[in-house]
This record gives sequence, C-alpha cells and structure tokens, in this order.
Amino acid sequence: MAHQVTPVRQARLGRALGPEPTSVSGAVLLLPGGDEVSSRKPSPLLAAASVRALGRRLARAGRADGLAVHVVHYRYRGWNGSEAQLAHDARWAVDEVVRRYGDVSVCLAGVDMGGRAALRAADHEAVNSVLALAPWLPEDDMAAPPEPVRQLSGRRVLIVHGTNDERTDPELSFRFAARAKKANRDICRFEVHADGHGLHQYRQEVHALAEDFVMGVLFGRSFSRPVEDALVAPPPLGLRMPLAAGFGKSLRR
Repeated sequence: MAHQVTPVRQARLGRALGPEPTSVSGAVLLLPGGDEVSSRKPSPLLAAASVRALGRRLARAGRADGLAVHVVHYRYRGWNGSEAQLAHDARWAVDEVVRRYGDVSVCLAGVDMGGRAALRAADHEAVNSVLALAPWLPEDDMAAPPEPVRQLSGRRVLIVHGTNDERTDPELSFRFAARAKKANRDICRFEVHADGHGLHQYRQEVHALAEDFVMGVLFGRSFSRPVEDALVAPPPLGLRMPLAAGFGKSLRR
C-alpha cells in the first residue's frame, strides 16, 4: 500500500472584501482570533466572521484611495508557544500582498490572538501601522522574556480594549502599550468603558475609530481630534483614552 504524504498546510488570503480597486495603493490585512495552543485547522467562515464587518467598512471607506482589504486564513488555530504560528502567517500574508500589489503600505488589523499576531509581525518592512482590538497578550512571567515591542518602532499603533473584557485582560494591553511607548511615541490606546471582549456594545464607535485611524495611517487623511490627542498625550493619558459614546457621528474637527 502506497504511503500517503500528509499535505503541508498553507496560509492564504481570502478574496478582497468589497469591490477590489483597479489600482491598489494600500492594504489592510485582517487577522482573526485564535487559541493559545491548537494544531487544529481553523474554520474559514467562523474566523472571518469576527472581522468581516470591520473589513467591509474599511473597504468602503478606502475604495477611492485604492484600498484592498483581505482576511488572513491561518494554517493552525493556535499561537503554539515559540512557534508563534499566527505571526508567521501574518508575515507571509504581507509578503503575498507585496507580491500581488507591489510596494504598498500595509496595516495589520487583528482581534484577540490576531491582535497579538499583528503586533508581533509589525517588523515586516511593508507594515506601517497596527490596529489591535482586544488583543490577547501573555501574563507577566519572570521565567520568560516579555512580549517584544522593538518591532513597533516606526509604526503607528492603535490598541482598543473593553474595560470589562473577561477573556483578554485589558491591563495587560495597557502594560504592553506603556512599554512600547518608551520606544515609539506613535502609539495610543483607547478604552471602551463597560464593554466586553467582542466590543459589541459600542461596535459602531469602535469601527468608526478604526476607520479614522486606518485612513490616516495609510492615506494621510487627517486624524480626528481624539486620535490626534491620544498620539501626542504622555502616558498614561494617551494609553487610557476613553472612547466616547457616539464617536464617529462627527469625526472631523
């Protein structure tokens, strides 16, 4: 009986969300959540569901500027320790964007464990920005090195976290941002008071904030006043900015 070779799993990019522009000048890679440890293959439909609404909004907002938005489909569901497989797949996806579209700027936008992958994979030279929503970050461990921050140098970074998140500790993302801010001033963090892990209660405000940030970092549009203030405010102020109810109804000054 012939020996069957197990096929090697490949990461892949989903189809562009919304009408793909004829000329691409920037890209957003959406990184869904995952597990801390798992060798299972993710469900493409379930994974994409957590980021599709945000992706469609960004695609509409950036269509005239040439924005391409793709969901990254991982090889495995798990981060898997030092393998950091989700970050590896994120870097592969940036390479694929450059192969397809040429020398364009990329924003990595991740949720949950995808937020960690976005922050970790920011060292790719094509990445100019990171959006991390309710990112999963490891607990402080004296026996292990802290989550790295050097890769964020030269990138603009926005972290958003609900204060009532019971899955990923918002205090860990604050501590991470505080360490990163020492090496890179272009980092800000917004807190969504009384919202949980999925940021469902204030989803419209969170998506409006994400749109404001992404259009600014990729295409040079003016940031709204809250984002401007958060980027220049010294810590902890710029890292504990409250996201106001109704944000997005009048973004510009």
